[in-house]
Amino acid sequence: MCCTGLPPLIIEVDRQKIMKKVVHAACPHDCPDACGVLITVEDGRATKIQGDPGHPVTRGFLCAKVAKYLDRVYSPDRVLYPMRRIQPKGVGVAVTNAGGGARATQVWRRISWDEALDEIASRFRAVISEFGSEAILPYSYGGTLGALNGGSMDRRFFQRLGASELERTICSSAGEAGLESVMGVKLGTEPEQFIHSRYIIAWASNIHGNNVHLWPFIVEARRRGAKLVVIDPYRTRTAACADWYLPINPGTDAALALAMMHVIIDEGLHDADYVAKYTLGFDQLCEKVKSYPPERAAQWTGIAADEIRKLAREYATVRPSVIRVNYGVQRSEGGGTATRAIAMLPCIIGSLKEAGGGIHLSTSGAFDLNKDALRRPDLKPEGSERPPRVVNMVRLGEALNTLNDPPVKALFVYNSNPAAVCPNHNEVVRGLKRSDLFTVVHEQFFTDTTDYADIVLPATTFFEHKDLQAAYGHYYLQVSDQAIQPLGECRANVEVFRALAGRMGFKDRCFDESIDEMIDGALASKNPWLKGINREKLEREGQVRLNFSGQGSVARGQSENTQDVHDSQVPFLPFAQGNFRTPSGKAELYSEAMKALGLDPVAEFTPPVESRHGKQGAAFPLELLARKADNFMNSTFADQPSIQEMEETNLLEIHSADARARGIANGETVRVYNRRGEIFLKARVDGAVQPGVVSASLNWAKLSPGFRNINVLTSEKLSDLGNSATFYSVLVEVELAKPFP
Repeated sequence: MCCTGLPPLIIEVDRQKIMKKVVHAACPHDCPDACGVLITVEDGRATKIQGDPGHPVTRGFLCAKVAKYLDRVYSPDRVLYPMRRIQPKGVGVAVTNAGGGARATQVWRRISWDEALDEIASRFRAVISEFGSEAILPYSYGGTLGALNGGSMDRRFFQRLGASELERTICSSAGEAGLESVMGVKLGTEPEQFIHSRYIIAWASNIHGNNVHLWPFIVEARRRGAKLVVIDPYRTRTAACADWYLPINPGTDAALALAMMHVIIDEGLHDADYVAKYTLGFDQLCEKVKSYPPERAAQWTGIAADEIRKLAREYATVRPSVIRVNYGVQRSEGGGTATRAIAMLPCIIGSLKEAGGGIHLSTSGAFDLNKDALRRPDLKPEGSERPPRVVNMVRLGEALNTLNDPPVKALFVYNSNPAAVCPNHNEVVRGLKRSDLFTVVHEQFFTDTTDYADIVLPATTFFEHKDLQAAYGHYYLQVSDQAIQPLGECRANVEVFRALAGRMGFKDRCFDESIDEMIDGALASKNPWLKGINREKLEREGQVRLNFSGQGSVARGQSENTQDVHDSQVPFLPFAQGNFRTPSGKAELYSEAMKALGLDPVAEFTPPVESRHGKQGAAFPLELLARKADNFMNSTFADQPSIQEMEETNLLEIHSADARARGIANGETVRVYNRRGEIFLKARVDGAVQPGVVSASLNWAKLSPGFRNINVLTSEKLSDLGNSATFYSVLVEVELAKPFP
């Protein structure tokens, strides 16, 4: 049954009965929008995809990537059958956009699922016998954010196996830790409330590029008189649309936030009543920000002192004001502290009590599904008592090349493409090439990582399996229904690990649970916001807003601005009257937990080691932004011809002053290098970056010059909080090179 509640439509045409149905699904890719999707299926084949007009955030349209998703599902380059390598590691299937079948047979031999599962189980047993179960490492991240296929049966399997545990922190953990250090939970301003905002700061947030369903609400807010300010070291699409663009030096966001608070507090623009009732540590914050006058912050940030003052005053007085901060802030060495400092701003001006105010980084803390039921952390190998070894995913190169006691002898990759996305690319590839490393990759396409796999298993798309979909950019929970049968012999993550559990002889009942049983278990949570939401309701309605009635929402009269709330909903203002989920129950401007970590208990700015303010700047004077491409969704869509047309790749964007100093003209080939590696790119002198900053976007290595991508330059250094990657704390030098052959 489709989301309208109507049965599938049957149309009779020319004496043939063609079954036509519309299936409600949800986009599971790593994007805050988690769109409601309608898939039209005719005679078992998907023929159309569109945004669900009934979803209050999707509102009937899709991003340019997912709008072309039929091209992905039915691509001739899909992996459709299990494959065993017949060529040396490093030899892969070239991406020529002409169909992968013939090329694949030169590198791979098709095998049956029984052969694949038996070989994996046999190799795992051999590794366990000789080195112990921790010599096996799972590797996954955000290839799908579906609750089941993103993290359920896989976690059960590897925990029962006793494998090393992967610390999954490559993307968002630093920012999440910074936000939670102040507020205790990942909650943010509803997208629908942005129409009430009168001052919107997009802080390291390319809304127009990768949060596109928030954009219409901002357009409406601006029509009503709102001002859009963008703070970003790169001139994004969003910056180009802004009323005021403030380019900032990479990794200096904490200094700017502290200087803004200096002005707000010094000029008495803070909300004294809200601060007194609902915050902890304001006196310590007042003392701290005395050290961050705008003149001092200007030296770090590159933003003039007068502009810092203007920004602080406008933010504090033009109300409601909201900050849409994104994860670009936390991709530097001090990224957790930077997010923490930014999160303090709405606390001291009291904007958390206003519809259209507050801060939005993530809404994921509201869903709080029963992850223990999904992942079963209680599972252990027989006879095992101690917790497993933990390996951080950012340091995969280090793990594969230097980790011992035991060494990593088997790697199972799914929902990720580490040969493209991991920092310190050269070390990652060196490890993946090891002849003694048994590598399995569960994938939809022949990615960079499959080039180093021993076994490749075919994976479904979200058209081909059922899942439960939360979000980190809104508050609607969805069931994503299966629209079509799996192509070829593709299997979903859940089914792969269920089958492997059987091959390993695991008898635990949890490995036999059906998809619907797993969804029911996930919804059986103590979270009051899930009250009254069950699978049947989700299947019937398509998407359901979390049940905030009496739980953090406020009555209309309690907020200063609730007129015309979208869909006549009472706005969700979880912190209007405090209720922070910190140890103190208040917004913690001073944190004992931060102190226990050896960090400043308020916040402080420390220049990144790899920055213009560090000692390495003499040898490598340019700060590199190793950005995500606007249209590739990390590396997910990089090989799709229809998406490649939307993205100009293999460019180094450089300021005209830096280009002139190096004798570089627009369009010339340049060598970008540091001590970790080098890459050759085409110079683009276009004003997208400020002096001292260069930028290049992530692409597949096999689609990049020399089969290397920008991550040859990035490091495995972790952030101050959350152990995230530091893709924006990278120093390089650039010189003119010979043209591409």
